[in-house]
Amino acid sequence: MVSKLIYYNAIYKIETRRPYGNKRTKKYFTKELKKLKRFFENNLDFYKYYRSNNSFVDEKFFVRGKHDIRLWLDTFYFEADHRFSTSHDYKVAKIIANDLIQVYLEDRLNNINVKRGSDNSLKWTASKTALTELIYALYSHGVFNNGNTDIKLIAKAFEDAFNIELGDFYHTFMELKARKINRTKFLDSLCEALIKKMDEKDEN
Repeated sequence: MVSKLIYYNAIYKIETRRPYGNKRTKKYFTKELKKLKRFFENNLDFYKYYRSNNSFVDEKFFVRGKHDIRLWLDTFYFEADHRFSTSHDYKVAKIIANDLIQVYLEDRLNNINVKRGSDNSLKWTASKTALTELIYALYSHGVFNNGNTDIKLIAKAFEDAFNIELGDFYHTFMELKARKINRTKFLDSLCEALIKKMDEKDEN
């Protein structure tokens, strides 16, 4: 079915272009929903005809060779094989696909909102530089997937887990490298804090 092909192709593009971080992802999905709304507004007359189950011009819309250029005709029709396509079958498939895409996007947005609103969610409250230092340390030590994981995937996992956007974390890492002294400031502070906690336990 053409509508399913349109749907799965759209979802593939949406997911492969999805940015990192919940805030940017939410903005991105909202933008995709606005695209669906624009299509609806640009085809409002046909939507009304299709949704109301009218049939008085079906012969022109859905019979091959009966197209009427004055009746909401898509440019796609001129690229299609007229032996198989009618003037408006693709538009109907697009409407069906858009309905499915809308449900998908709204569900994804709802999941983001639920995650962000959860009382049990963790939020990173130290600096982004500190988190970048930690991520690169874990990446360099190869602790994920036996060291066969891309740094971007690790960064995305931390962004999603701690509700933070790191931005250009590679640039931040280059700034860490450029430090003259104490290039592992955050990691050193972690060691000091852990040793202090261990000493406290020993004293008790």
